[in-house]
Parts: sequence; structure tokens; C-alpha cells
Amino acid sequence: MATEEELFASVDALLEEEPQLPPPAERARLREAAGITQARLAQALKSTVQTVKNYENGRSEPKSPRLEAYQRLLRGWAAKYPAQPAPAVPAPAPAPASAAPQREVPAAFTGQAVPAAETAATAGAPAAPGAAPAARPAAPSRRPAVKKTAAAPVLDPRFPHGPLAVLDGDGSAYCAGGIVLDCPARTVVELVEWTLREAGLGAPKLNRYGKDSDPLIVLTAAAAARLGLPERLQDRRGLRLDEDHPVVQQISRAKWQLTQRGFGPWPRIYRKAQGRERQCVQLAILPWDALDSRAWPGVADMAPADIARVLGVYAQRVITPRGSTAVSGLELMTALRPPTKPVRDERTGNWISSHNPGSLGTEPMDPAPPEATPEHPVVVHSGWSGGFLNEEAYQWVRDVDLLSDEECLLPYTVGLDLNTAFLAAAARLVVGLSAPEHFHAPQFNPKIPGSWLVDLSHIELDPRLPSPFTPDGTRPDGPAWYQTHTVAYAQELGYDVHPIEAYLRRETGAYLDPWHDRLKAAYMDTLADLGVTRDLSDAQFLAAMERHKDVDPALAAVLSAIKATVKGGVGKLRERPQGRHYRDGETWPALARPTWRPDIRAAVISKARVNMHRKLLNMSRMTGLFPLAVLSDCVVYPSPGASPLDFLPYAASGKPQPGAFRLGPTPGLAKLEGVQEMAWAVDLMEKGLNPARHIKGGDAVLDEGE
Repeated sequence: MATEEELFASVDALLEEEPQLPPPAERARLREAAGITQARLAQALKSTVQTVKNYENGRSEPKSPRLEAYQRLLRGWAAKYPAQPAPAVPAPAPAPASAAPQREVPAAFTGQAVPAAETAATAGAPAAPGAAPAARPAAPSRRPAVKKTAAAPVLDPRFPHGPLAVLDGDGSAYCAGGIVLDCPARTVVELVEWTLREAGLGAPKLNRYGKDSDPLIVLTAAAAARLGLPERLQDRRGLRLDEDHPVVQQISRAKWQLTQRGFGPWPRIYRKAQGRERQCVQLAILPWDALDSRAWPGVADMAPADIARVLGVYAQRVITPRGSTAVSGLELMTALRPPTKPVRDERTGNWISSHNPGSLGTEPMDPAPPEATPEHPVVVHSGWSGGFLNEEAYQWVRDVDLLSDEECLLPYTVGLDLNTAFLAAAARLVVGLSAPEHFHAPQFNPKIPGSWLVDLSHIELDPRLPSPFTPDGTRPDGPAWYQTHTVAYAQELGYDVHPIEAYLRRETGAYLDPWHDRLKAAYMDTLADLGVTRDLSDAQFLAAMERHKDVDPALAAVLSAIKATVKGGVGKLRERPQGRHYRDGETWPALARPTWRPDIRAAVISKARVNMHRKLLNMSRMTGLFPLAVLSDCVVYPSPGASPLDFLPYAASGKPQPGAFRLGPTPGLAKLEGVQEMAWAVDLMEKGLNPARHIKGGDAVLDEGE
């Protein structure tokens, strides 16, 4: 027979096995019973709203010491607000024919089991009288209202079901926040009309002078087949359906229109607006590679509900996708800085459209010849031969002959990657807003954005560092065109600069500020949801970054898309012509956009490259260490250990030295990119390859790199 001591030990073990917190749904109930918002709770727990949402939907659990504080709070609320017996649920009223049929969230999405009896009742329930013909009948024991997960964002009442839906082949439309609608559409035209009339999809404008986001419908392979779309596009170059395809003709017969992109992976179907009422639906077709795996890793292969979650978080934090992440990045600029605003005409008293100060306006602007590309009409038609801006990211490898014996004897090479370096460079960046004006022999002014013809070839720097004035890190060999930040850095280093000529802009502004602020918040919030927060020590940060992608693959995909949005959006500012039939001197579609601004792209990249060189120079002064290679925002250093902590400079207090590379989640700070042996890096350098490109791993020999 067991002793009292053994029984107590057994009971204690059972107590330890019990969950430390009540179930997620109970956590939400207690908070709501106390009248506390998620934002207020996040403030009390020194956390984020999204983290609190994750606690309340079971996606993550708090860790000590936040766990004990949260547990204490819930116990207090439980004593004040004990759970009440659930009242009997009356049979649902018939759904109005005009409303989109709605279903509860499947167990696979919410993580909650559905009783077998309930599932069977749902399958056999008769259709409610007066409901839409294709509506899925609900069991009498269920409420017809939409069920949402606790993580559902606060939605605009005009768009009760969020910004988008992922349509599967059985007619289930999975929305953000865990909402599931029944879509009866069997054709693309029916889908468009259902979306606009019944689906309740869309998103509010991001600026008071902007426009609401049009609803997005994402089609799985099964949904695309159901709507009569081919499994893959035959036109792999044009990436669109032929004009005589039945779906395209069906759209035309119904008096709907397609944009100039035609019916491709991201078709936009619209009619001209009637008054203030927009009639436009964006589609994304997954089997046609609408979601590039480089920007959205693994998303296209997820279940529809999970795809809706990923895209829903992105839409909430960034923008409803309008195409590739590059397209979305560019669209975000315009959404946050609309080109026009309404003003009252003093003469007539009517409201008219006027330029919105700080925006790029509605008309495209010709660049200065050195800011353009060689095929641009401004260059070709003027016969310009005076050279071009070459403000690009670093692609530099140190000469092997400049490696010291001490460096070669170090065991490791460690790669550091700057978080969203282009985004950090866009912060408080003053760019030109008006047309360029030509000046001869101007006095340099670092506050004026523009392009300057300057001779910087006399500046001699340590050859173990890349030159800050060229992308390949070589010393300039004569006069060349530079963006303002590059010339200002030469002045910062103590050298006189005497511009020969310049193209400058009188009207200036921090055009990218709201873009930077929104993307930075999205990046930081998503990292925090993955366990990477600002309050971590450097060692904790490295550990959190090592496992953050495994915490929640869906949110890791959102993080990847945010980073791709930054780089792609900057790249789109100088989109080059595409297609084999293009001839130099012809215009191409991107030139019709006010956001075709190669000078703004040059300003971002110039500032990012200068920021990188400043850190490289400070590192050499503080530690005596010089980089082996740099590729864009990644730098490789020789190291005595396999961690950045082994060579980064710290003060006696243990704090990172300002001015050098610092670890952390904020844009512009660094994270670990990879670790390899020193012999590996030297071998690549001798072959003319860039170790920064391959520091993550893989077979460098197979990739000829540059």
C-alpha cells in the first residue's frame, strides 16, 4: 500500500502537469469581462497587442517573468468574474438572400475540436428558407453569425469580413481573422459581382486623401479550375491569357474591363466608378505563381485558411497585396502620399482636386540625363554622353594579397547582415519633389538632393576597405556623377569637393517618411510576434533569431514579404523596359508613373552604402578588424570565434560601442548571417567569388556569384 509521502508526490506531479494558464478562450473572456482592451493589457504586460492576441488564440504562450504576471492577473479576474453556464442557443433565423452565407471556422484553422455529433448535424441540416441558393445550411444548434478567432483585427464596418478572401474549389472563401464565407460563383464574372455585392471585403484608405483598398480574392488551383481557368499559363513570356480565351471574352461581354496587364497572375477587373463607388476586384491566381516563393516562402503550399491568415496580417500591417511585393511596395508609397486632395474653389465654392503637398503629383517627370538609364528617351533623343549615376549597393571583395598572416590564422569568418538596410536609409531622407534644374560649377550643399559631377579620384583611403564612392569598392579614376549623400560623405571624411555641374531640385521633402514608418512598424511587430524583441540582450537576440522562423512559419512568411516589399519597392522606382521587342529611345509603361523616380532610388542606395562604409571605418578604428567582403547589406569579417560577440566592440559597461555594427532587431542594426571557416573564405576569394554571397552555406562553386 502506498505511503502518504508517495501519494502526495504523485498528486504534486499531477498538479505540475496541469496547464499554468486557463484555455485561450477563457483568457479572452476574462479580459472582456473586466472591460480591458487588448491594447491596455499589452501595456500592462510590457508587450505588444499582437502578442496578447496570440495568447488569446493559443498561438503562443507567455514566458517567465511575464507568465507569472499574466497568471496572477487571470486568477484575480477569475475570482471576480466566474464563468456562467451557457444559455440555450435558439434556432437561427433565415439568412437574408442578399447577405453572403457564412460558416464557422473549421477546426483545422482554430485548433479547436468540433464534436462529431455537431459535424453530422451540420451535414444533414435542411436549407433555411429564403437563403441564397448556394448557401451552406447550418445546424440548428449553431448561430449563423460569423465566428472569428481571437486574433481577428478590428475591422471597418464597411468591410466586415476583412480585406481579402482565399477561395477554394468547394466554394469556401477563407477570410482574415478566421471568417469563412460560402461563395456560389461558378464563373469569374459571378465571382467579381459576388465580391462587390455580398462578400463585405475591402480595406479603409491609409491616408485621409487616399482611396479604400479594393477587395482581393486569391484563387487556389481547385478554385481556378472551377472558374474555367487553365492549370498554367501557356504564354510564359507575356504571362497572360490570350484575348480570345473564353474567360477574357466572358469578362468583356459582361461589360467589365481588364487593366493593360491583361488576365495574368494578378488581374484587376473593373468598371468605371459611379460617383464615389469604386467597382474593382483584384485577383491573385496561386497556380500561376502569383505568390513568388522568394518573397512568400511556402505560402502557396499552405492550406487556404493559413494563406488567408498570412495575407491578412500583411494587409493589416502593410497593404492589401496588389501584385508582387515590389508592386505592393510602390503602391504603398502612393497610398500613404496620395497625389491629390480636395480643396474648395474660392471662385465657385465647389470642391476640386488639387496637388497634395509632399507627394509626387499625378504627372510623370523626366529625370535629368545622368539620372536616367541609357535606353531612356531623354538620353537617346538628346544624344547625352556625359555619364550616369552609378549609385548601387556594394559588391566588393578584398584583394587576397591584402590579407595579413594574423587574419589568415583566425579560425572563422562571420557574416553580419543589416536589417532592412534600404528601409533604414529611407528614414528622414529628403528627396527632390520638383523637376531637376541644371547648374554649372555650383557650391556643394549637402542639404540639397540632386546629382553632382565631382572628381573624387584624389581621395585615398585604406585599401583594406572598399571605396565609399563606387559599388565595386574601387577608387574612382576621374570625374563622375554622384548623389548628394555620396558627395556629403567625402566632405565628412575631411576632403574638399568642387562640383563641376549638377542637376538639383528646388522643391524637396521627406516623401518616404510614412512609407518608412509603416514598414518599420510592420517589421518590428512581426519580429516581436516571433519572439525577437528590443529588450533582449545580444546573446538572447542571437538565440531568438536562430529559432524565430520555427516559432510560426506563417508569420515568418509575413516577415519575408515585408523585407521583399522594402527592396522591391525601392527597385521599382527605376523599373527598366521589358520584352524582346523594345528598342532604345522608346517609352515603356513604367515611365507613365509619377513614381518612376530613379533619383529617389539613387538617394536611398547612396545613403545605405554610405551608412555601411561609416560602420566599416568605425570598426577598423575601434577593433583593428577589416572586412573580407561586402555584398549589399551583408559584410563578412575574420573572427577568433564563431559568434559576432567574439569581435564586435563593447564598452567596459558591456554596452555596444556606438558607430560600429550593433546587434538588434531594429532596421539598420545587424544580425548573424552565417559562419564558415576562414580557409573556406580565402579559397572563394582566390577564385574571384564573394564570400558574403555564400556565407549562409551551400556549394559556392556551383554559383559563379556576381
